Amino acid sequence: MRTITATLALTAATLTTAIPTASATAPGIPRCTESALTTKASVIAPTRPDVLRVSTTNHTPTPCFIDRVPTVTFGDLDGAAQPDPPTESAPYRLDPGATAYATVRTVTGGPAPAARTVGYVTVAADPSHRGHRFDAAALGAPPTGIRVWSPTTSWWRPTPA
Repeated sequence: MRTITATLALTAATLTTAIPTASATAPGIPRCTESALTTKASVIAPTRPDVLRVSTTNHTPTPCFIDRVPTVTFGDLDGAAQPDPPTESAPYRLDPGATAYATVRTVTGGPAPAARTVGYVTVAADPSHRGHRFDAAALGAPPTGIRVWSPTTSWWRPTPA
């Protein structure tokens, strides 16, 4: 009985330390402040208005970290784009002058007859940030707005492709 209890306790301790949480930090590296970053967003191509490219650049002389997934919200709709593949919060290191990129798909899952249309998206490099608002026209989206249905976002990555 004692061996089973000890094994379960050790397994639980291993799992809780291996899974990143929303309070994940990078040892010795500060969280990026919103003012230290420049965040951009645009439609990838006029023929693909449901796919956005977002980026954020660290303009400080020291490394800092953001969450591994951008926070992208859509107009006054509830919720944010879900990470694809699914993940928990964890730090993503941005070196001085480095840019991180992500791809947001505003419509997923085949035909979306119930897709909503919004006039803007808000992109934050980290969930602790307020984010930057991008109007549909500034994104290069159609004049009718940005269609939204079950949106997803990739994790941050070091290259645009």
